[in-house]
Amino acid sequence: MDKATFEKGREIRSAVLGKEFVDAAFKAADSFSMPMQELVTEYCWGAVWGREGLDRKTRSMLNLAMISCLNRPHELRLHIAGALKNGVSRDEIREVFMQVAIYAGVPAGVDSFRAAKEVFEKLDAK
Repeated sequence: MDKATFEKGREIRSAVLGKEFVDAAFKAADSFSMPMQELVTEYCWGAVWGREGLDRKTRSMLNLAMISCLNRPHELRLHIAGALKNGVSRDEIREVFMQVAIYAGVPAGVDSFRAAKEVFEKLDAK
């Protein structure tokens, strides 16, 4: 593992998903799942999210579309909240999911809107 890339990844992952979430993910990891936490942190968040080619807002919007298409609701809810932290507005999230509905299917779009509504309601209740 490249320690510098891992640390950069942990910093970015914490900024986007929340330090509490990342700390809890590592604390809950055991000998079976720790390699996945390390891989995701180093490569996904450090090596890719840490690149200069796209800003975090753009990366968040791309993630929302791709995760919607993959039908991964748990990850989608995490990334909706992260997208808001990265400056993606609720209106922009709506537009991403409208695009998903056309190109990936209406059920994917509908489920994405449902996930966004859950995240927005949770955030608005705070």
